[in-house]
Amino acid sequence: MSLDLNGILSGWAFEPGQIKVRRVSGLDGRDKIQLRIDLGILQMEMSGRPDGVRPRGAESLFAWHQKKAREAEGRGDEFSLSAEDCAELQQEGIQYYHRYLALYQMKEFAGVVRDTQRNLDLFSFVAEHGEREELGQAFQQFRPYVLMMQTRARAGLELENDNYGAAIRAIEKGRDAIVDFFKSTGREEAAAESAEVSALDELLEEVQQKRPLTKIEKLKQELDQAVAVEAFEQAAKLRDAIRELEGREA
Repeated sequence: MSLDLNGILSGWAFEPGQIKVRRVSGLDGRDKIQLRIDLGILQMEMSGRPDGVRPRGAESLFAWHQKKAREAEGRGDEFSLSAEDCAELQQEGIQYYHRYLALYQMKEFAGVVRDTQRNLDLFSFVAEHGEREELGQAFQQFRPYVLMMQTRARAGLELENDNYGAAIRAIEKGRDAIVDFFKSTGREEAAAESAEVSALDELLEEVQQKRPLTKIEKLKQELDQAVAVEAFEQAAKLRDAIRELEGREA
């Protein structure tokens, strides 16, 4: 059998600026994710470490280091990550980045939340245990982007069930988390220029516009229209209906 990949690649063209993803059935019977890139295809597991490897017998290199940190703490010893450890963890984190991008494109929002939280936990772990402060900073610079992706996925989960209010709250919470991160690092002014904050502001506006009006909001809209055409008798009835509904909700 030829090992040339051109036959596979020619049937699934790469398009710059577009994320092209598909789900396929693996030879092991489990579904896989494939992500088309310019020079080929990335294939990933749906769960666990994306490449399917179990480094040092653990689910991931991060999980292995977490275990070592717990063991050191139990003995009363210090635990630290070397620059080499952090470089390996960063490479592993990139695998999860590729997968949550693919999952988001597939609208597999629960998987996006899972993988983004995994990388956020990794950032905190390195910040706590890196042998030098700059090692943690090298990871933390990606926190706003990962928070944005997680927030979009959380909102997506809510919108799947038409929970517009919950989606709006999720977006606002995620936006606040990014702003708080910039404040905590002494870069409060960066929040105003943040592409991640801007993206969530746009998403928030989009969801708010699509959110169905409540009964009270519809009545208030009708009231404005009645007042505009001087239908004062109708306006009075609408005001009474609005007061009654607001009284029930109080």
